[in-house]
Parts: sequence; structure tokens; C-alpha cells
Amino acid sequence: MELHQLRYFVAVVEAGGFSRAAARLHVAQPSLSQQIAKLEQELGQPLLDRLPRGVVPTEAGRRFYERARRVLAEVADAARCVADCRETLEGRLVIGAIPTIAPGLLPRLLARFTAEHPRVEIEVVEEVTERLLHRMDEGQIDLALVSTVEVHTAIHSEPLGSEPLGVLVAATHPLARRRQLRWPDLDGRKALVLSELHCLGRQVSEYCKARNVQWQVWFHAAHLGTILEMVAQGIGLSLVPRTFETLAAARGCRWVPLRDPIPKRDINLLLHNLRYRTRATLAFAELARQTARNLGWIDGSSD
Repeated sequence: MELHQLRYFVAVVEAGGFSRAAARLHVAQPSLSQQIAKLEQELGQPLLDRLPRGVVPTEAGRRFYERARRVLAEVADAARCVADCRETLEGRLVIGAIPTIAPGLLPRLLARFTAEHPRVEIEVVEEVTERLLHRMDEGQIDLALVSTVEVHTAIHSEPLGSEPLGVLVAATHPLARRRQLRWPDLDGRKALVLSELHCLGRQVSEYCKARNVQWQVWFHAAHLGTILEMVAQGIGLSLVPRTFETLAAARGCRWVPLRDPIPKRDINLLLHNLRYRTRATLAFAELARQTARNLGWIDGSSD
């Protein structure tokens, strides 16, 4: 049994077919099929059912897939550990972030990190929390920035603090002239909210219910970018994180603080307890901590 056979098998299961797996791995399909057949012969069990519309793992294949994936993750982790011995900080860093954190926070983090460590190759994965957790479990992500989260013992969740939420309005809106707003100011207003598939959408909904806000929710968006554009056109208002303040100003909007009480959301840094943490991972994690302190998230204030 060889590592490339494990890679081929895992790729076929995840792609759902030999041709798609071969294209993903940049190998010839006959060679890939031959190696899978050798693997099945060695194990004495069929691992894949070849169906007219694709390939699915057998019961033995499903069990073997989980272990093969773990073996490949361990091998990749060992290689990362050795590569991390270089004096210059380099290598590959995969950062995960939920869509309501990535646009407002990641640009400032990445700009500073890449300036200080130009030889580190960075990939950003923007997904909802559940998918980030799944990718982290599979060893595809080094660290992630999320809000509320329930994790198991293999993943470490470190609180970075609490980020304030505020009211997003067009610069020409009457509320834009106010220095701060209170919850009753939202009553009767036309509201644009994020889908509750996002944790921020659920958080805003819970805040509004708790404060008995009677605003008119008439649009549920999949992305905060859509809300930002619609608010800029004067279509309604929304409740968004403080880190979107700069983006809002650039689009002709204003972020106005909300009081009594100040709505906040938790920001957490996720790291895998069982994976080797490269120097690049540790450096980015420390930068995230410093940024959270600079933004005043630790004590709940804002800069």
C-alpha cells in the first residue's frame, strides 16, 4: 500500500468519479483506475461501487476512507513540521473566516501579516461556521475566525473579545445625523437583515426580540455586501458589526452606535489541538489577538 494510492482513493470518493478525480490530481485516468484496482486487490475488498451516474464507496470503502484521510493529514502535518524548521518564516497558511467577519477584519490582518512575512503563501476560506469546523476537522484549515461556536475537544476555541454591533444607514438618512441610537429608534423602520443561516442573522433576531423591536423586516440577504449596497441606496437600515464602518463610509453609509444595551457578538479564534501549529499559524494568531485588543474588543469598548 502506497501513499499515492491513498490520495487517489480519497480523491475519487470526494469527487464522486474517476475522471473528475484524475482531473483534480492532474494524472491520467487509466493510471488512477489501475492504482485503485491494486489497492482493492491488496485489501481483498471492493472499496468502490461503479454506478452509471458515478462512484460511491462500499461499506468497506467508507471505513477505509476515514482512515486514509487521517493518514494523509498526518503525513502532511509531518511535512509541515519539518518545513517549519527554516529560519525565514514561510510555508503555506490556510485561514478560515465566516462571511460576517472576513470583509471587515481580514483585510487589515492580511495587509500587516503579508508585509511582515512576504514568503508565507496564504489561502483564505470564507464559509459558514459549520463548514469551517468540518474543514478544520479534515486538516484543511490552520485556524479560523468565527463568532458563536460549539466545538469538540479536538478544536480549541479562544475568545478574542466582543465586537459591538450598530445601525447601518445611508448617509442621507435622518438617523445618520445622530451620534447614537436607542432600540426604540428602530421601531417602524424598514429593515434589511441577514439570513439566519448565518450566526449574525440569528444574533440580530435574538437581540430584536429581546428588546421588542417592531421594525419591518422585508428582505433577508445571503451576504452583508448585498445589505450594504441596498442601504447605500436608501432602501432600509440594518444592524452590522463595527468592523464594517470603513466599508460603510466608502459606500456612502454611516455606522451609528446603538445603546441601552449595546449589542455585541463574540469573536473566537479556532485552532486544532491535534495538528502541528506552524510558526506562521502562531504568528497570525498573535496578530489576531493584538488587533482584537487594539479594537477594544477585550473590554467591550471600541476605538
